[in-house]
Amino acid sequence: MAQTLMFAASTLLSTLFARPAFSMLPLDFANLLTDLLGGVTIDVVHLLGLLAGFWAASTSPTFSHDVAPILYRQCASCHRPAGVAPFSLLTYQDAAKRSRLIATVTAKRYMPPWLPVEPHFQRERRLSDQEIATLAHWADAGALAGNPAETAPPPQFPDGWQLGKPDLEVEMRAPYTVPAEGPDQYRCFVIPTPPGRDRWVRAMDTRPGDAKVVHHALLFQDLSGTARKRDTGSGYSCFGTPGFLPARGLGGWTPGSVPVRKADGIPDLLHGGADLVLQVHYHPTGKPETDRTRVALYFTDQGPTRKASDLPLGSNQIDIPPGEQHYKVSDHFTLPVDVEVLAINPHAHYLCRDMLAYAVLPDGSRKTLLHIAEWNFDWQQEYDYISPIRLPEGARVEMEFTYDNSAANPRNPNHPPKRVVLGPGSTDEMAGLHLGIVPVDADDADELAQALWGKMMRQLRRGGR
Repeated sequence: MAQTLMFAASTLLSTLFARPAFSMLPLDFANLLTDLLGGVTIDVVHLLGLLAGFWAASTSPTFSHDVAPILYRQCASCHRPAGVAPFSLLTYQDAAKRSRLIATVTAKRYMPPWLPVEPHFQRERRLSDQEIATLAHWADAGALAGNPAETAPPPQFPDGWQLGKPDLEVEMRAPYTVPAEGPDQYRCFVIPTPPGRDRWVRAMDTRPGDAKVVHHALLFQDLSGTARKRDTGSGYSCFGTPGFLPARGLGGWTPGSVPVRKADGIPDLLHGGADLVLQVHYHPTGKPETDRTRVALYFTDQGPTRKASDLPLGSNQIDIPPGEQHYKVSDHFTLPVDVEVLAINPHAHYLCRDMLAYAVLPDGSRKTLLHIAEWNFDWQQEYDYISPIRLPEGARVEMEFTYDNSAANPRNPNHPPKRVVLGPGSTDEMAGLHLGIVPVDADDADELAQALWGKMMRQLRRGGR
């Protein structure tokens, strides 16, 4: 029996010697091994227990080898100094003291904030089951540091912007104070740009001065001078449109969004001499808040090679009784020409739970364009497909949004639940879905534009259905 135990100890010991963690064993254990190797008689059963314990430690995930690569790849863009998250996760010390929190929020898939169940999109912030299990095992084992010399250098984020130093950075001309109480506000702020030539915008990023009070922000450009006359220094009220036509949009920001990147060959034109107009939707928080939002623009010398169109789906028929758990709205559009779908952007407020967008093809088959099984208003963005999705003429694009106005919905802002209707406030509801599409044949652009215009007119006549 003793020989069997000694053989087991010897085998385990030789395996342990080969692991990097052996170099970090405590001194008393190292002395014990020295005694064993020197022929000193010891309690082999006790040795096996010690070896088993240190074997478990040596096989546990460490920050340097296992955890840092996950955090650097999926979390650091927000969880870094000057990032939008409330704390950094770039160092072992920062991550270790939050190991249990990291394990909990990743196991629930609350973090990283990635909502789509299917299909796959570019720049996904989604952890694999194995990565989630690694973070849980790391926390359970005591958040081991590993060998600091083996920790990869943390990612670099120049200038605080996720895409690096912008070609043009602008901000609201003055801070704006949002009162503690009252209705939501839609304010437009004129931001004059330096005079110059036309430029093509390939990307933009937005940084609210106070993200707690900013519901969303949209950036437009005005060539008429109308907005400049209306903004005397503190912006002007502008629910819906920014108050001038045409309202040439450049992009926007919503909670949880990432920088807006224009599709290859489809940059936006920023007219020389245009005023930028930032429309901000403010939601009072219960105490006075001050905001001064900034915007970063990135340019390219390459003009457009394709013409994109916006396919809007949505409904204004929203009237959700209290307690209703499965309130649905829908919309559809039949494509008049072959198109490629580049991106999709959904929007609703707190009561929405399930979002589904799909295309019914002429042969009767169905292709999922977006499925979010658990919508979260705090984490919304535009999603770019890995490759454009080609849809043929005659395909019917559908959307279905499901709302839960019951007390069982943890995101219901009303306790107890109350009737919720369509409206601009955060505690009202909306249903919107935008698809960025381009015709496969450039000559079909006019026909597509006419069909989209007709849909919009019919929707206005029917009150949004």
